[in-house]
Amino acid sequence: MIKQPPYLKKGDKIALVCPAKKLPKPINQAIEVLKSWGLEVIIGDSVYASHHQFAGNDALRAKNIQQFLDDPSIKAIISGRGGYGTIRIIDDLDFTEFEKNPKWFVGFSDITVILSHLIAQCNTQCLHAQMPYTFTESTPAAITSLQKALFGEKQAYTYQSVFKNRAGKTSGILIGGNLTLLAMLQGSVSEMDFDDKILFIEDVGEHEYSIDRMLRMLKRAGKLSRLKGLIIGAFNEIEEEKISFGQTADEVIWDIVQEYHYPVCFDFPTGHITNNLCMTLGAEVTLEVETNNVQFKYL
Repeated sequence: MIKQPPYLKKGDKIALVCPAKKLPKPINQAIEVLKSWGLEVIIGDSVYASHHQFAGNDALRAKNIQQFLDDPSIKAIISGRGGYGTIRIIDDLDFTEFEKNPKWFVGFSDITVILSHLIAQCNTQCLHAQMPYTFTESTPAAITSLQKALFGEKQAYTYQSVFKNRAGKTSGILIGGNLTLLAMLQGSVSEMDFDDKILFIEDVGEHEYSIDRMLRMLKRAGKLSRLKGLIIGAFNEIEEEKISFGQTADEVIWDIVQEYHYPVCFDFPTGHITNNLCMTLGAEVTLEVETNNVQFKYL
C-alpha cells in the first residue's frame, strides 16, 4: 500500500511555495479561500521571489521547499503555480524528514516532477489539483474537490465524454500527471512504476506530433501495455502547424493504445482547464467506463 499522509483538520498549518515559475499576480484571493477552510497559511520565501522567469533562483526555491519538508508542524505544502523549473531542483531536495512525517503535497503541470518523485521514492500519496494561481479561474467544483481531498472526504466523479471511450470496469492504484513531465522523468529515480496502475495524462500547448512522440516513447518503453486503465484528461491549446498532422490529440492517443484491452476514457475533467478536479496519486480507485459515460470513485 502507498502511504497516506494524515488528513487536515481545522487549525492545521500549511505552506505555500513556488517550485518553478514566478507568480505574475498576487494570490491573495486564493490565500483567503484556504484560510476560510480553517487553515493557517504560511507564505514561503519563494512565493513572491523573482529571478528571471523563476520564483527565485534554484537555491532559494530548493531551500524554501526543504524548510517545509522538514517542518513537522506543516501538514501540507501547496505549490503556487507550475510553469517550468521543478526538474532543476528535485535532486537537491532531501525527503528524509518528510518520510518520518508525511504531508500532502499539492500541484499539477510542472509539479508532476515532485508528485512522481513522491510516489516513486517516498511511496506517499499526493494531490494533482488546482493551485492558488489558478483558483480565480477555477470552477467551484474543482476547488471543492481539493478541499475534500485534503480533509479526507471520499469523492466520486461522473461525467460524459464526447470522444468515444473503450468500455470496461477496473480498479487499482491511480498514477499520472502531465504527459511531458512523465516522459521527461523516464529513466530517472523519479519515474513511477506504471505496471498494473490506472494512468491519467493531460497536457497543454503541445503539437499533435509531440503528443504522438511522447506516447510512442512510453509505449516503446513498455509503460502502456501493462496498465489496468487509461484516463485521458484535457489536451488543450494545441499549437497549429502549417501542415496538418491529420489527427486530433484524442485520435493520436487512441491510435497508440487501441491494441490493448483495458478501459480507456477521454475528456476526463483534469488538466489545464477550469474544472481541474483533484486526483489523488497513489490512491485506490475504481473506474467504470461506458461508450460515453464515466464513473470514477475513490475506494
